[in-house]
Amino acid sequence: MPFAIELLAALSLSEITLAMDGSTVGRNCICLMVSVIYKNRALPLAWFVIEGSKGHLPEIMHLDLIDQVHKIVPDNATVVFVGDGEFDGISLLKKIESFDWFYVCRTGKAITYYLNGEKRKVGELQHDISGNYVFVPTILFTSNKYPSSLVCCWEKCYKEPIFLVTNLSSAEEASRFYKRRFKIETFFSDEKSRGFNLHKSHLEDSIRISRLMIAACLAYIWVIYWGANSLATGLNKIIHRTNRCDLSLFQLGLRTLDYFLNRGIEIPVPTHSLLYSKATG
Repeated sequence: MPFAIELLAALSLSEITLAMDGSTVGRNCICLMVSVIYKNRALPLAWFVIEGSKGHLPEIMHLDLIDQVHKIVPDNATVVFVGDGEFDGISLLKKIESFDWFYVCRTGKAITYYLNGEKRKVGELQHDISGNYVFVPTILFTSNKYPSSLVCCWEKCYKEPIFLVTNLSSAEEASRFYKRRFKIETFFSDEKSRGFNLHKSHLEDSIRISRLMIAACLAYIWVIYWGANSLATGLNKIIHRTNRCDLSLFQLGLRTLDYFLNRGIEIPVPTHSLLYSKATG
């Protein structure tokens, strides 16, 4: 957590996007993670690891984790929380609004809402396949009748529409923030099959996996730094293509470290200020 505090402070963001998502790690364990989205990357901040198979976690865990993150977020920042359909629980939305934060969460077609006193289903919201948004600004969400807004967006490249519940003032803004949520899935794939292979650790104890996540997350940020540094210094043209870069920052960072190690070059460890410089991306 002290490192996460310094990370958020050093990013100097006036607008912070927080993404929450879960993924299986180790053997029969689930990691619930909150990351900050920064320049198309998800940088890990805090997490819980519990034993269990893949599936939705109890909402109390969502509340506990967001409480932890709230303690380290700068007071003057505008914060937008994004999550998939697991995170549209009323208690979590209330908690987020109590922090004076905004939220954009996906919700299901079968969820109930009330409009002008009439009970409806989210899936009955009129669709527009032209790519335009349908925005219903004043609804009462679920049977708890929580004041919120609904967004329906259906772009031509998708088979079905996406429904969002939000307290933002426009559909375009809500959709723009929600698209950032998918960056945390890239983070999990880098930590597992496309990078550190955490899914092959054979660990079963949730506490041990959580400790391993500390090392893996710190290493992830360091690798992202070297990927961005490689682009900033032109080293990517030596270790990759000269005309374009087809690699993610993570993969480029790994290749940069391989380049140093294979040639016996001492890897310069960045100072605190260098690690979070604007060049890091």
